[in-house]
Amino acid sequence: MADRAVVDTGLEMVRPAPPVTGGAWTIVVRFARKKPLGAIGGVLLLVTLVAAIFAEPLATHDPIATDAFHTLARPGADHWLGSDHLGRDIYSRIVHGSRVSLIVGVVSTLLGSVLGGMIGLLSAYFGGKTDLITQRFLDILQGLPLLVLALVMSAALGPAVHNVIIAISIPIIPRAARVIRASVLSIREMQYIEAARALGVRHLRTAFRHILPNTMGPFIVLATAQLGSAILVEATLSFLGLGVPEPYPSWGRMLSVSASEYAQKAPWLVLFPGIAISLAVFASNLLGDALRDTLDPRLRGA
Repeated sequence: MADRAVVDTGLEMVRPAPPVTGGAWTIVVRFARKKPLGAIGGVLLLVTLVAAIFAEPLATHDPIATDAFHTLARPGADHWLGSDHLGRDIYSRIVHGSRVSLIVGVVSTLLGSVLGGMIGLLSAYFGGKTDLITQRFLDILQGLPLLVLALVMSAALGPAVHNVIIAISIPIIPRAARVIRASVLSIREMQYIEAARALGVRHLRTAFRHILPNTMGPFIVLATAQLGSAILVEATLSFLGLGVPEPYPSWGRMLSVSASEYAQKAPWLVLFPGIAISLAVFASNLLGDALRDTLDPRLRGA
């Protein structure tokens, strides 16, 4: 039988490793069995994504339509999660708010991670003064907490969706650059990189063709982990009035309007948007930790 064949190395009989079989579904099932918490996080993010894509058919009311006859309505058949002080349906606003949170979170995370990854790649590959100057500049950016730097950028740019994306993506750049730089520093010393240099392959081709693909594992983990932080920062900016402006429904804006004035007599105004934010951030962190353990060779046995 072919599957029972062994190889004689001269020292001992070694059974070759079985080939990797199965499609994407098999990989997902295997991941869910090994990392159940990560699978739960992935399912929660998938639910959020479905709600964002199909917000119109899933919503029961117009998220920005007011109803003076149903202000501060309790959760019930007409308003599943209640209504706010203007009679707007909380459930519909949360469903549409997932679209805003995901768009801002995903775009800002990808923008900051890609820019930071490119900077980290080139900085580590060329080294020398280029790396020294780049790292000192990144130290200045990383010296400020993500939320503080996002607040400064958002206050300077003004409340708008594209400005919020820029304000959140800039603090992600130094963190992404450091992660990718650490990977490139170890990869550039490998023999196949030295062989490419000896063959006269151009520097940019070596960096982007041979080194960059091997940093995809840390990049995916970084992007997944930063997604939760981006969603949380967007909610914070909206809560402070520096994020997504009205009339767009935003989870943070929903808390800002109702938290101080209606929290006691209408707790559902605070409870349900807070749960939505917590689940999205929690899911992102769970999935990011699971992907880190899976993609990092040093942690695969954990």
